[in-house]
Amino acid sequence: MTESLNNAVLAIDGGGTRCRVACEVAGIAHSVEVGAANVSTDFQAGVSQIKLGLDRLSGKLGIGVEGLLASPAFVGLAGVTDQAIATRLRDALGLKHARIEDDRPAALRGALGAQDGLIAHCGTGSFLARQTGRDMRFAGGWGSVLGDEASAQWVGRMALSLALRAFDGTQARSDLLTTLLSEHDGPAGIVRFAGAADPAQFGAIAPKVTMAAQDDDVVAQQIMRAGAAYLADTATHLGWNPGTALCLTGGIGGQYASYLPENMQSDLRAPLGEPLDGALALAKEVEHEHC
Repeated sequence: MTESLNNAVLAIDGGGTRCRVACEVAGIAHSVEVGAANVSTDFQAGVSQIKLGLDRLSGKLGIGVEGLLASPAFVGLAGVTDQAIATRLRDALGLKHARIEDDRPAALRGALGAQDGLIAHCGTGSFLARQTGRDMRFAGGWGSVLGDEASAQWVGRMALSLALRAFDGTQARSDLLTTLLSEHDGPAGIVRFAGAADPAQFGAIAPKVTMAAQDDDVVAQQIMRAGAAYLADTATHLGWNPGTALCLTGGIGGQYASYLPENMQSDLRAPLGEPLDGALALAKEVEHEHC
């Protein structure tokens, strides 16, 4: 296996929920999964999870970690907001030949392959992206405080916010809001939860909302329509027009399909692959750059 690493590439794809580390050798991808790796939220924790993944992958392949680190690599991680943090991450991991960016390029390439089109990615966070040839254009992905509209954590926050308004009597009640108030022991409990919760904990509320929307809960549907309106508007600003392939990716992305405008629904396509597939494809570009 060690000799075949001459043609291997390394890919790391990480976000607010999980991190996957993969090595493709002779056309076969080997991967492991570890915990969340957002290097903006918690740099050291993110690095620790990546190193854990590298150790596990090393053991799975029966090679030393140094062999992996010497391979051409693409690292796509939530929280890589500028070159400074990318350089810090490169140094912390000891990567030799790596392109380090945020997690959006890998998701875009994974979903579309080499095809032109647009994706709306809604997981714990969210962003939209368009690919035209090798050109990539992005919007969103600015984190839970200032952005990530239509993401799972945004849906959870919206639901809790509307539950508080329902308690005040300024928002019509629904079964969803009544349930949330009960589960959190009233408005004070919701405030306590929100003050300590991280994006993933807010995101864990999203399935309750999507299920309630399917059961015709009017408030849940209101939240889903608001998220879909954001996606449709942003996609249009990125240059989407009828006939352009559109993929909904991420854990909650597909839930917005029926809430999009009809002309967008007709252009929905299933993703060709996952972000890890995109990260491996981008790692091969790094390999060619160093040939």
